[in-house]
Amino acid sequence: MRESVLGYDEVDAALEEQQLNWSRHGDELVTTVTLHDFRAALEFVNAVGAAAEAANHHPDIDIRWNKVRLALTTHDAGGLTLLDLALAAAVDRLRPDVRDPGDAETAD
Repeated sequence: MRESVLGYDEVDAALEEQQLNWSRHGDELVTTVTLHDFRAALEFVNAVGAAAEAANHHPDIDIRWNKVRLALTTHDAGGLTLLDLALAAAVDRLRPDVRDPGDAETAD
């Protein structure tokens, strides 16, 4: 079943309502997590990978030593869907308590 694309206002409202640590950048949800070191970043990415496999929905992942940038979109739907919000919430539950004030990225 093909997911319905959400409007930007719907996505922005859901991010605020659910207090997700993600920002909307056009048709992507984006977050950056800062961890203690590279090993911790890899462990976090492995946990995200397990959640993504369970959801059958996979983020784009970029690791830069202790920083992990994740981006979500539903490619086959052509935009953001409930799948993206659900996986964003699942990833937020995996986030460690170590946060960098610069983690939040601004939306367009």
